[in-house]
Amino acid sequence: MRNKEIRMLSEEQLKERIQAEKIALKKLKFAHAISPIENPMQIRHTRRLIARLLTELRRRELARNSK
Repeated sequence: MRNKEIRMLSEEQLKERIQAEKIALKKLKFAHAISPIENPMQIRHTRRLIARLLTELRRRELARNSK
């Protein structure tokens, strides 16, 4: 998911996506701990996606509060 796509999401969609990605990250980490997953870079990608989503949510919160 690109930043442009992230900016087009509503705040509610952002929150839902963050929760879904956090669950996916936990599942990936658990699966990797049991036996190595096929693509371990998937963990990094998911973690960074969560960070981008949280950053966009925080940016909107700050923009709303500064008005």
